[in-house]
Amino acid sequence: MVKSEMAESEVEVIHSWSAPRSLSTSLMYSFAQRDDIEVLDEPLYAYFLRVTGLDRPYREELLSKMESDGNKVTSDIIFGPGRKKYRFCKHISKQRLQGLTGDLMKKGKHFILIRNPLDILPSFDKVVPPSFYELGLAELVCIYNELREIGKAPPVIDAAELQQDPEATLRGLCDDLEIPFQPAMLKWEAGPKEIDGLWAPWWYKTVHKSTGFEKPRKYPEPFPFSLYDLLEQSLPLYNMLQRHVKKKSSLLSSPLPTPDLPVPANEKLLAWVGDEIMPRDSAKVSVFDSVVQGGDSVWEGLRVYNGKIFKLEEHLDRLFDSAKALAFENVPNRDEIKEAIFRTLIRNGMFDNSHIRLSLTRGKKVSSGMSPAFNLYGCTLIVLAEWKPPVYDNTRGIVLVTATTRRNSPNNLDSKIHHNNLLNNILAKIEGNNAKADDAIMLDQDGYLSETNATNIFVVKKGRVLTPHADYCLPGITRATVMDLVVKEQIILEERRISLSEVHTADEVWTTGTMGELSPVVKVDGRIISNGEVGAITRRLQAAYKKLTEESGIPIPTYVKT
Repeated sequence: MVKSEMAESEVEVIHSWSAPRSLSTSLMYSFAQRDDIEVLDEPLYAYFLRVTGLDRPYREELLSKMESDGNKVTSDIIFGPGRKKYRFCKHISKQRLQGLTGDLMKKGKHFILIRNPLDILPSFDKVVPPSFYELGLAELVCIYNELREIGKAPPVIDAAELQQDPEATLRGLCDDLEIPFQPAMLKWEAGPKEIDGLWAPWWYKTVHKSTGFEKPRKYPEPFPFSLYDLLEQSLPLYNMLQRHVKKKSSLLSSPLPTPDLPVPANEKLLAWVGDEIMPRDSAKVSVFDSVVQGGDSVWEGLRVYNGKIFKLEEHLDRLFDSAKALAFENVPNRDEIKEAIFRTLIRNGMFDNSHIRLSLTRGKKVSSGMSPAFNLYGCTLIVLAEWKPPVYDNTRGIVLVTATTRRNSPNNLDSKIHHNNLLNNILAKIEGNNAKADDAIMLDQDGYLSETNATNIFVVKKGRVLTPHADYCLPGITRATVMDLVVKEQIILEERRISLSEVHTADEVWTTGTMGELSPVVKVDGRIISNGEVGAITRRLQAAYKKLTEESGIPIPTYVKT
């Protein structure tokens, strides 16, 4: 009587979904060691072979011994009564075909097991030739998305994690499945098992030699490059699922926690790379691109105000001048770059309070190396638009320190070329960070004021506005705009050499740049500028600059002011 009641009791089903050759059988053996679980090895396999007509060495035997009605398998076998609390069902993703009852996905607990195609493909063709369909990664992505859409986003574990740290990975999986971890899951006896499907002699020879999750060999076998195209097709799907793995191993270092973004809305954005728009995490350039090989690229920063791009034409002028100075070839034309900018902004719905990082690299090389003779593909255009308010405190002011790093001389690398090789500026910025300042002032080779690591700089003394010559510093677009405003406001403007002591004793100081607009400086090298408050001329020019951004700019097509 007790046995009968046990046989009729309802079980909670745990579904494991994976591609072939993903350690799914090892994981099945692991769960089979528990005292509260029974396992099923690919219960939908006969249904899959009957519907698809695919040939396997064991096809006829399988069809004669296993139930091949998929819905009957689901209702009577997968969700049928059992003698233990849980039932573990090992599923291969491609075996989930159209026509199966929705209960398969709606009922029970699900998780997904993934493995890098680099590790799967070399051993795949021992039974069947590898193909995109046989690999089943596309279906695995569909399963993940379908479960997420019905509010059951499944945990994802990577076979690499099972091999590197099986106990931690299994404990994490058990936590996600809300079942207690059992140490017995870490070991099993070698050899065939009663729970094996009848296809085991063809597929399970290696796993039958195991007694637990074994660490991978330190160095893998060479990849069979006859499968290179298949790898290219399947790897993005693996990477897509891999993003949802909680614990990730790394060859180089311990994985870092996911950082908070300065503007959380930028977690989901679209960027233009080359000639297409891609999601943030997919927006990458080739390892052969010149910006990777040598920082060989030019760039511009632009701002969007009220449906218009401020000073777009001036920024494009400088971009083309920089590209010409560096002898770029096959440069996209002005209209093409504008279209890429417009499309990127429109796709992101960014019509205000946004910043664009526009980059043009020399392009991809046919082989790694310094020579531009290797650049035979044309330039690479990158349009990165972000939600980004001004990056400095333009109300209360910012603090600067003077860096020991000197600004590049035109004898070495002319700052009028707005290039991506920013190490000179970055070294100064490191000094600023270490001093807990907002930015760092950079002097020229003679010790006179040049600019900060990121902006141009202005000084006010006795009603006169002073700014350095654009010899060492970048002749910034915002700098030129503010210089015009100074003249329009009928304030005396002087472009000349400025010593550091003049900065320390100034009545007012501010910086200019697209990223931060016009930012007042209230302290330099520990010296309070005037009374430490934002000065009258600074506020006057801030207001004039704001008015200009509201009134001018190139309209973004399709933008309708609300």
